[in-house]
Amino acid sequence: MTGVPYWRLSGFYFFYFAFVGAMAPYWGLYLHSLAFNPWQIGVLMSLLQVMRIFAPNIWGHIADRTGRRVGIVRLAALICLIAFLGVFWATSFWALFLVMSFISFFWSASLPLVEVTTLSHLGERTDRYGRIRLWGSVGFILVVTGLGAALDRYPVQILLWVILALLVGLAFTARVIPEATLAPHGPDHTPMGQVLRRPEVIALIAAAILMAAAHGPYYTFFTIHLVESGYSKTLAGWLWALGVVCEIGVFLVMPRVFRRVRPETVMLVTLFAAALRFLLIGWRADDLPVLLFAQLLHALTFGAYHASAMALVHRHFVGKYQARGQALYNSLAFGVGGSLGSLYAGAAWDVLGSAWTFTLASTFAVVAALWFAVQGRRE
Repeated sequence: MTGVPYWRLSGFYFFYFAFVGAMAPYWGLYLHSLAFNPWQIGVLMSLLQVMRIFAPNIWGHIADRTGRRVGIVRLAALICLIAFLGVFWATSFWALFLVMSFISFFWSASLPLVEVTTLSHLGERTDRYGRIRLWGSVGFILVVTGLGAALDRYPVQILLWVILALLVGLAFTARVIPEATLAPHGPDHTPMGQVLRRPEVIALIAAAILMAAAHGPYYTFFTIHLVESGYSKTLAGWLWALGVVCEIGVFLVMPRVFRRVRPETVMLVTLFAAALRFLLIGWRADDLPVLLFAQLLHALTFGAYHASAMALVHRHFVGKYQARGQALYNSLAFGVGGSLGSLYAGAAWDVLGSAWTFTLASTFAVVAALWFAVQGRRE
């Protein structure tokens, strides 16, 4: 990609989602090893999302005012690395609550600002976003499969050292990302409040919140669900990786898809696919072929969904509102929706059981699809 700092941006995505590949599947196992109950695990896992409710908006506002988006990313990555050192001594619930809150506040600053930077570097070629973002998926796969095999052989405490190394990589790659110039905006730029009142924007954000909530049981308890269903941690890691491999393939083909299909149509398909996927995971986890098919659907429920959501956010929030638009999307979708997902998963897991908890997840996805079908597809 001529003129685009491809490898520097790709490197950041690699380490950012490698960190997610360590935290989402396995941090619950580490918390379980400390004898926390499902509700406590759900609360602690939700902190990575809770901080995204307000932290990205704070950072996005500062970035829009100062124009120093990458500078904020560099500072946040460094502080996040330093804060993570606290997990080596924090073993009680409230100590971990404090440390993870601090980590999450600074970790949540990075992605919206890097998304804006990447899309700004791409300019009019936003259809090529997936070719950069796919390296995040590669990082996720390498970590989730490697850790799955390692945790079958070694104590779960090795997870702490792996995550520390990944945060070192994240801080380093943040140092080499170049700033990008925002597209100019004229004096007739649509006010932010007016953008937010558009029915299609409301529908997009509502669908994003509900989709993130639908993923709550998956990101909080999927590995525990697999281990309790009789699978090894190694196989659990490969099942996580299978979904992400499909995700990479989707990112590669999305430029051609968007030349023929509107992002709104792609998003609607992915919402219905999520509803089916979580029903299969909840009720047929002991049937490996069905479980494999459910993981193949990750190509739609994450890869195609994320690409279409980014395209729509970039369309609706332009010029000086790009950083705040990305921050708002991340705050509401992953912050509110992700927190809701982790909390209801933690509350329902012991009371309703795994199958009905995943059925709740499917219900969230169905509501998202219906709302978006009615309001989200306007021109």
